[in-house]
Amino acid sequence: MCSYDTISKNLDRILKIVDGKNIRIVAVTKYFNENAIKNAYQAGLKDFGESRALEAIEKINKLDDEIRQKSTYHFIGHLQTNKVKHVVGFFDYIHSVDSLKVAKEIAKCAAEKGIVQKILIQVNVADEKSKFGIAPLQTHSLIEEISKLDSISIEGLMNIAPLTDDENELRKLFSQVRELKEKFNLKELSMGMSNDFKIALEEGATIIRLGRILFKNS
Repeated sequence: MCSYDTISKNLDRILKIVDGKNIRIVAVTKYFNENAIKNAYQAGLKDFGESRALEAIEKINKLDDEIRQKSTYHFIGHLQTNKVKHVVGFFDYIHSVDSLKVAKEIAKCAAEKGIVQKILIQVNVADEKSKFGIAPLQTHSLIEEISKLDSISIEGLMNIAPLTDDENELRKLFSQVRELKEKFNLKELSMGMSNDFKIALEEGATIIRLGRILFKNS
């Protein structure tokens, strides 16, 4: 598990499915240590996703300078306002913005650090009570309000689909997020994980977030 050979073989299989599409593959390393990141980097991956801010920062700071500086880091977990100061500037992308309150705190911290923080807005199209994210009908007003803030750049939308084997349902949900992304003329669409990324790709994902399928023996 997490060896270079395992990751490399798994990545080869995934790249055949991706089939030349211009897709950013985010290796979700939240359950793995810095050695897994190192092996994934050596296998050719440069994007890494984490969801626990302080643990992630400690882990990433243990990496060699080359890996740390040449990689792109994505915060994909729910972000509380008291953790924003740690995440802004350390992570290149924050995928999980779902309120104006959090966006304002991000903009404030980014301004203090003299940077523009890239974010994605998390949309809960399935209206799952167990997941974060805004309702599709709230997307326009939130984008409008966040767009007024300095030091923050809305790059796209993010979605976490329900755990289901119903491909038609997944396709329907993914297509709804894609339509929102197109409606607001956004660049990125972060959707699709180990169990559903093939459908997400077909429905227009530009970023897929993969953990188990990359790091575990098949």
